[in-house]
Amino acid sequence: MAMDSADVLIVGGGIVGLTLARELLGTGRENIVVIEKEPELGRHASGRNSGVLHAGIYYAPDSLKARSCLSGNLLMRAYCKERGLPVLETGKVIVARNESELPALDELHRRATANGAKVEFVDEKRLADIEPMARTAGRALFSHHTAIVDPKAVLQSLRRDLEASGRVRIVTGCGFLGLESSTIATTGCGPIAFRRFVNAAGAHCDEVARPFGVARDYRLIPFKGLYRKLRPGASFPVNGNIYPVPDIRNPFLGVHFTRSVHGDVYLGPTAIPAFGRENYGLLRGMDLGGLAIAAWDARLFLANPKFRSVALTEPKKYLARYFNRDAASLVKGFDPGLFERAHKVGIRPQLVDWRTKELVMDFLVAARDESVHVLNPISPAFTSSMDLARTVVQEHFRG
Repeated sequence: MAMDSADVLIVGGGIVGLTLARELLGTGRENIVVIEKEPELGRHASGRNSGVLHAGIYYAPDSLKARSCLSGNLLMRAYCKERGLPVLETGKVIVARNESELPALDELHRRATANGAKVEFVDEKRLADIEPMARTAGRALFSHHTAIVDPKAVLQSLRRDLEASGRVRIVTGCGFLGLESSTIATTGCGPIAFRRFVNAAGAHCDEVARPFGVARDYRLIPFKGLYRKLRPGASFPVNGNIYPVPDIRNPFLGVHFTRSVHGDVYLGPTAIPAFGRENYGLLRGMDLGGLAIAAWDARLFLANPKFRSVALTEPKKYLARYFNRDAASLVKGFDPGLFERAHKVGIRPQLVDWRTKELVMDFLVAARDESVHVLNPISPAFTSSMDLARTVVQEHFRG
């Protein structure tokens, strides 16, 4: 049997892999192969996120996140409208739980303005018009461009577009296993020869990068995002998104309220250190790799005070009373009985620079020989994906 081959082999059929394939199509590339280890698309981060399209509020100006987020938001919204996919354009409010958070709210306004986001301060009266249940300490920040989409609908639409081109093959149930040579990948569906290689493997991006000599100074620490959901038939009015002021020293946004495009109200996620890249249950998803992750967590706990704070506070949110305490600080008249544990659980694949023991705050794109690796694909990767894909292709696929 002849060996399979690709002009460009992309590992990972999540949002980053699919938008990169789409962008490569636009440059006239032929014979693009996307392999995905799962039997279907959207099993992990791309299909489990909240669907919120962020607007570039949180990210340090001149970071890759800041440069790609708002543009990615607008590109994704336009795509959804062109394809008739649902989009909820209600914006987002960020509320201060007490007056001590107002300086951080000012910093978010500064960052958002520098990044081109449309934001404004609103008083409590205007806040009540936007989100009747939200409460804040004097003023809140309103983001006009924040929107919500259906992540799985986006993935399926992209798949249809790519396969309809006749120049892209998407092979599910086919994981990357290693390199047979510098231009031949070993996969679960046999060897694949390639001219160019793209690593869009999400929570496994560091593992895929290492055979190429990339990402050796990094470790991936997964964080588990638990959600609660408004019970069927219950009423708790949320028009769009109600977020807290986050601790901008860490890349987590805190428990928040989001209305999905289908009308469901979600509360979450947490940022609990997990013991597996797919550790969605209490024990489910833990494997031998979890032992290494636990050892890395222990070293990070000792070396990094910011991580230590997260590790000491977030696991408590397995208990409803701690989870509900965070929720109650954002809104008026919160009744925990209206919300039940949601089936949706996400994993945030957070990269750590092991030389400094610091969490990596930005996306990383590394290239070596004929390979390109999209590392640290954490939020807002879904939002940024179309713009990020454009940047990667422009910078690394000129020839």
